[in-house]
Amino acid sequence: MSKVLNRPIRVLVAKVGLDGHDRGAKVIATSLRDAGMEVIYTGLRQTPEMVVNTALQEDVDAIGISILSGAHMTVFPKIIHLMKEKQLDDVLLTGGGIIPETDRTKLAEMGVGELFPPGTTMASIVKYIQNWVTENRNF
Repeated sequence: MSKVLNRPIRVLVAKVGLDGHDRGAKVIATSLRDAGMEVIYTGLRQTPEMVVNTALQEDVDAIGISILSGAHMTVFPKIIHLMKEKQLDDVLLTGGGIIPETDRTKLAEMGVGELFPPGTTMASIVKYIQNWVTENRNF
């Protein structure tokens, strides 16, 4: 029997590092809001520490990182490490951007959730987050 949520899913959307292209992150944030989720958008130039601290303070169910800078093999492992340090073990870390398949596989092995390339439909991103949160969060 699947769990039923009695509250909106809370998602933190962030841009980490010096990547200044945030149109995609804003589109994702709007789509998640349209799907009934509560979205906290941190804006540009966040550090991994800032992202994890905000996730902890806001009690989010998922963190979505938009990354186009090529720093994904630095950013995601750092965020995963900080999440484990802060005991955010039941929070989804997902994201999207220009991430080669081989790197997506390595990041998945480290505990990063699905990573969405450009062209992914909003409906599939929404469904993935909804399904993951429903099955994995402790309420």
